[in-house]
Amino acid sequence: MGDFTLIAKTLAGLEDALAAELAKLGGRNIQKARRAVIFNGDKLMLYRANYNLRTALRILRQVSAFRFNSTDDFYTHCRSVNWEGLMHRGNTFAVYSTVYHSKQFRNSMFASLKVKDAVADYFRGKTGIRPNVDTTNPDVIINAHISHNNCTLSLDSSGESLHKRGYRVAQTKAPLNEVLAAGMILISGWDGTNDFIDPMCGSGTLPAEAVLIASNTAPGSFRQEFAFKKWADFDNLILKTVINEHNTKKFDGKVYASDISERNVGMAKANARNAGIFKNITFSISDFRNLNIPTKNATIIMNPPYGERLKPDKPEELYSMLGERLKHAYAGNNAWILSSSKEYFQEIGLKHSERHELYNGAIKCEFRKYVLFPGKRKD
Repeated sequence: MGDFTLIAKTLAGLEDALAAELAKLGGRNIQKARRAVIFNGDKLMLYRANYNLRTALRILRQVSAFRFNSTDDFYTHCRSVNWEGLMHRGNTFAVYSTVYHSKQFRNSMFASLKVKDAVADYFRGKTGIRPNVDTTNPDVIINAHISHNNCTLSLDSSGESLHKRGYRVAQTKAPLNEVLAAGMILISGWDGTNDFIDPMCGSGTLPAEAVLIASNTAPGSFRQEFAFKKWADFDNLILKTVINEHNTKKFDGKVYASDISERNVGMAKANARNAGIFKNITFSISDFRNLNIPTKNATIIMNPPYGERLKPDKPEELYSMLGERLKHAYAGNNAWILSSSKEYFQEIGLKHSERHELYNGAIKCEFRKYVLFPGKRKD
């Protein structure tokens, strides 16, 4: 099997975490880009990436990269790809394009149409039958990335975004993306050797991802479908190898999930049961101001409301309370807080030791670490 150029897409701010994951998996020639990591690997690596990566949204396999001088030239290049080696004649397909600074293509729709025509004409010329386009549930997803006069054509090997693990059966109004949650945990350095606490757990994404990380459970193990399974060169033996080579490990640590809302905790429990990790999480219904978990050297990660999608009644009082409780009830532990508001961060009243820029959907946030000392810091 030869190597492909592969592109793992992610959320802004998680590129380092994704690159580290790829290095552990065996990716070669790893290069970080904006919201992506480019690497080389064979079919085994492609399947591994889809099955194992926690901070990837999708994995693209590059099939052609070229420079073009006109739309006709672009069409000719697209048609010259060996599409028969990539997709079956009877496959439905869809094309999605992104266009930057191109004189030939003023919009992505026109670029997608040219790629679609090239693929359809290729098959009509070879077999006499044009494959059908299906924008709702295509078998094969083609991605065209155009910048100036350069184009990269790729196949989306994932299909549905990899953040949709498959274990979530209930969610709150503003659930945390599973990829973002996993990335936050990996950035924190938590590995299951100490306790984990999420005192504002919502529907339980952070605690669930924490248990999956600590037990080395592959995020892809919950999914039934990957787009690469519809490709012409799909090899089920290689996929079985990937599944069989993955070993989970026993996790006996403590993961605590709490929320002020009984409904939220109910949803978190339902998701944990569906993921088969209910026994690994201690749930409670509590306001953080009354939550007492006697622990030292724990990692506390929380995603409090910050007025973008969920509006707290008195946000300044909420964040001030967070700082007070962390300082007085959780000294000796480390806390990480995600928020989009620097003003609210100031209300916490504690000095952070690390700061990372992350995006919760389209919302620009900071992920700050607080080392919680008893007494004053200088002591």
